[in-house]
Amino acid sequence: MVMTHSTSDAPSQPVPEHVSRGKLVLRRFLRKKLAVGGIVVILLMYALAFVAPLFSPWTYASQDPNAYLSPPSPRHWFGTTQIGGDVFVQTMHGLQKSLSIGLLVALIATGLAAIVGAAAGYFGGWADRALMWLVDLLLVLPSFLLLAIMSQWLRRQGWLMFVLMLAAFLWMITARIVRGLTLSLKEREFVKAAKYAGESAWRIIGRHILPNMASLLIVDATINVGTAVLAETGLSYFGFGVQPPDVSLGTLIRDGAPFALTSSWLFLPAGLLLIVGVLAVSFAGDGLRDALDPTGGRP
Repeated sequence: MVMTHSTSDAPSQPVPEHVSRGKLVLRRFLRKKLAVGGIVVILLMYALAFVAPLFSPWTYASQDPNAYLSPPSPRHWFGTTQIGGDVFVQTMHGLQKSLSIGLLVALIATGLAAIVGAAAGYFGGWADRALMWLVDLLLVLPSFLLLAIMSQWLRRQGWLMFVLMLAAFLWMITARIVRGLTLSLKEREFVKAAKYAGESAWRIIGRHILPNMASLLIVDATINVGTAVLAETGLSYFGFGVQPPDVSLGTLIRDGAPFALTSSWLFLPAGLLLIVGVLAVSFAGDGLRDALDPTGGRP
C-alpha cells in the first residue's frame, strides 16, 4: 500500500515580506555611505554650532583686552581677532546663522516652486499664464543687484527678511520643471481616477502629483541649501547680507580674507566649515535622490 503524505505536513513556503515604501527608501539610503556620512556631518555641525559655545567663557560679541590678534591657545581655541574677539565662538555663531539661512531658504524656495509649478500645470488657462509671467519676470531681474540695492532696508528688518529675499530668487527654474512634469502627470490614469472620485484639485496635487516628483524636489532642496549658503556668504562678503554685530560664515571670511596668509586662524575655520557643510548637503541630497528613485537599484 502506498502511503501518501498530507499536504499539511509539507514544509510551508516562505511568504515574501511586504516592505513599505518608507522602509524601502531607508534601506536604499543606508547603502549610500557618502549620503549617510553627509547626514551625520550636518547633524554634528548643527550640534557643534549650538552646543560648543556653551563650553566657552566668551560670546561672539565679547572682547579680550589682553589678547589682540593672538594665535590659537588654551584660552582662545581658534585665536582672536584684531579687537580681541574669540574666533571659535564667532565661528560657531556664524555656522549657526549660515546653516539656518541655508535650510530655511531651501525649504521656502522648493516649497514655493512646487506649489506654483504644480498649480500652473494642473489648472492651466489664465492661472498658468499669470504664474508663468511672474516666473519669467523674476528670471530676468538681476537678483544680486536688487539685493544690494535693498541692503539698507534689509539691515533694519533683520536676517529673516534676508532669508525671504534670498528664497524669492531661487525657485523659478524649478517651478518651470515642476509645471512640465505636472502637465504630463495630470493625464495619467491615477490622477484622472482621483478626479472622477471627487477629490479636490489641491488634494490631487498634494497626494498624487507632488509625491511623484519627490526625488526632483529633494534634489532641488539640497542644491538650494548649498546655493543659499554660498549666496549668503557672497552677499555678506560684500556687506549686503548679515550685518554687524551679528556674524555669519560670510562675514567671518570677509573679515579674515586680508589676513589669510599672515593670520590664517581668522580665515581657515569659517572657510573649511563652509566647504564641509556644502559637500555634506550635496552628498546627502544625492543619496536621497537615489533612494527615492522608483527605478533605481535593488530594494
